[in-house]
Amino acid sequence: MHDQPKFIPQRGTDFYADGRSVRPQVDNTVARGQLHEDTYFYTGLVNGKEADALPFPATLEVLERGQERYNVYCTPCHSRVGNGAGMIVQRGYRPAGNFHTARLEAAPLGHFFNVISHGYGAMPDYSAQVAPVDRWAIAAYIRALQLSQNAKPSDVANGGHVQPLADIEKDEEFPAGFASNWSLPGTAVYGTPNNQDNDIPGESITSPGITGNATKSNPAPAAPGTSGTANPKQ
Repeated sequence: MHDQPKFIPQRGTDFYADGRSVRPQVDNTVARGQLHEDTYFYTGLVNGKEADALPFPATLEVLERGQERYNVYCTPCHSRVGNGAGMIVQRGYRPAGNFHTARLEAAPLGHFFNVISHGYGAMPDYSAQVAPVDRWAIAAYIRALQLSQNAKPSDVANGGHVQPLADIEKDEEFPAGFASNWSLPGTAVYGTPNNQDNDIPGESITSPGITGNATKSNPAPAAPGTSGTANPKQ
């Protein structure tokens, strides 16, 4: 039992002429499950740049899967509405990206896939927790979330009912001010590479409606759409 006819990884051997127990891979071979022939599906890049397209149709099933995965992995930091003021951020964790800034509203879908895959600033990567197909589903849901939180009456189909968040707040018996802008303390420290929020460096990072003690290096994210049609619970 002590001396078994097997090789221990990285241990030398005199069985092979080169003295290595680990054999080099055969040229022009790919391990099972690692072909990744569809490079865009696995990277979100086209010619080295983030592209703005889903590698499969954005069906209702895809969006529902994206919402489910988003609620599991993303809401603790980014919140249900994607404003970067999730529950652990409110309890002292570094503020997360606000999906409703001008830059992230214009960001391609490949950007969100990349950030989930590799992390960004203080955000770790989620490649081990979230499969590539689910990363794309989350990216699709983020785009739908951006649209929902910036909805206008003109976006509602004919005959649709538009209800202000203030009325929903009252009807659902939420505490007063629940649908108002959320703010973070001025001492909040951002974990992005430029130590600012996720807007474009050099541009104004003060958005209309922001409340609280926000500064250039510590802007407080606001809950978007507080006078629109979106339900704050979604």
